[in-house]
Amino acid sequence: MHAFSELVQRSTAFSLNTLAVAQNNVIKGFQTSAATSLVKAAQMIQLQKTISAVGMFSMFDAILQDQLQCPDGFKKATALLEAKGESLLNERFSDLQLAINVLKHGKGRSYEALVKKAGTLPFRVKLLGEAFFNEGDVAEVSTLVEVDDAFVLLCAEVIHDVSVSIHGA
Repeated sequence: MHAFSELVQRSTAFSLNTLAVAQNNVIKGFQTSAATSLVKAAQMIQLQKTISAVGMFSMFDAILQDQLQCPDGFKKATALLEAKGESLLNERFSDLQLAINVLKHGKGRSYEALVKKAGTLPFRVKLLGEAFFNEGDVAEVSTLVEVDDAFVLLCAEVIHDVSVSIHGA
């Protein structure tokens, strides 16, 4: 099998392109109808992006555990990044780990950590008291981290960069 870090970038691009085609079809449908099935389709597309981001990070953890022969792949990768002086990459990786934890578990320590950094993150976190990221967007699903194409691509990019840094390939 080819390296996960390479495959995840290609599969992410493929998935997002496929979802964009579906989204364009939904948008065309909205030109003449506001059917519940179209609203559900729009929400399903957004939900699939969240599932993709959570899934790729979960798989990356398992792959790191196997490759680094350790019980906590993320912890070991973080230590390796620190040892190499990759502080910026390490911070991006840590921020995404927190975001994925929030997507999986909701409010808690990870959410609180992200809220404190909300203004400096390359993605949006729903702050306390906010009901929506984009009020009136019928495609929005209930998450505390906004998962758009840029977020999914960022996940794949950081996974690739962490892999290259710790494996030297």
